[in-house]
Amino acid sequence: MNFDFSEDQKFLANEARKFLSQECTMAHVRSVLNDEKVSHHKELWSKVAEMGWLGTSIPEEHGGLGLGMLEMCVLAEEMGRAVAPVPFASTAYYLTEAIKIAGNDTQKAAIFPRIAGGEIIGAYAASEGPGHPTAATLKTAFDGSTLNGTKIPVADGDIATHAIVLAKEGSGASLVLVDLSGPGVTRKVVQTIDPTRSHAEITFSGTPAERLGGKGEGEALNDQLLDRVAVLLAFEQVGGATRCLEMANDYAKSRYAFGRPIGGNQAIKHKLADMYVKNEVARSNAYYGAWAISTDAAELPEAAAASRIAASEAYWFASKENIQTHGGMGFTWEVDCHIFYRRSKLLSVQAGSPKVWKEKLVRALEAKNAA
Repeated sequence: MNFDFSEDQKFLANEARKFLSQECTMAHVRSVLNDEKVSHHKELWSKVAEMGWLGTSIPEEHGGLGLGMLEMCVLAEEMGRAVAPVPFASTAYYLTEAIKIAGNDTQKAAIFPRIAGGEIIGAYAASEGPGHPTAATLKTAFDGSTLNGTKIPVADGDIATHAIVLAKEGSGASLVLVDLSGPGVTRKVVQTIDPTRSHAEITFSGTPAERLGGKGEGEALNDQLLDRVAVLLAFEQVGGATRCLEMANDYAKSRYAFGRPIGGNQAIKHKLADMYVKNEVARSNAYYGAWAISTDAAELPEAAAASRIAASEAYWFASKENIQTHGGMGFTWEVDCHIFYRRSKLLSVQAGSPKVWKEKLVRALEAKNAA
């Protein structure tokens, strides 16, 4: 069985890499990092929309490209490799997948064309602070038409036009869609380890909202959404980890000490080898997730958890060892290593921490073995 991408998908990856190598250099990333007033790279975001990437998995009848989740995985890896400072995940993963899973025909017709055209920026608002949100712990409430409560932190919440919100409704939870330009929305920017992906605290006070799916189905729909998002985030992490290994390897071959490249030292060789092994394990699990998400396989919860855990570990390890390989220079602001380390730490807690996903993997394997 061949789990590799097709030639067309590899072509898409190559073209995406060419585009991002010109339009999303480290200078572009640093322009966002260095300016507290800038939340994302607006010019890059417009060009990404022009490329049609936001509509990759959106059906053609709704203005999208009508491709599939494998193509989304390809693009996710390239966006992660470039550490792109744009709300791509919030819009093309969270918002799009939520509407695909739970939206009705009217909601799809209203939202999808605007996503594909770059008119809409999405956000996913489930967290209300430390801990995994559940129906029992949620304080944000939905009464069937309006929303009240506070969500923090919300990735891209300061710039989003629409948000997917997990809220308590009755004794359960529901997934709701909110137009953030409506009344009763208050936003406040919050600081995180990675300023190239802005975050906010969003407070809703009698804000109009509409339910996605049925009443009380929020937790089940949220789990489905996160399984799909987890695979795409894993590819972003694999892209970043791969770039960290390349940076470390290039530096190890060009940096001389005592008349020889430092890459000739056993300690550096072992660092690079360990990075490579973890990256390959992460890529293998991500491919498993890509298969599951593209075929709607019953194994998706297991595959999503495995890919998420392996990718989080690989990216953190690669970004850390990249800094160590660069030595004293690796810790400085001028060297780009810290940009990848920041993103690795941020992505590791997006859509749930590795601890949450390890618990999900255990439950998935237990259910599989009990069947």
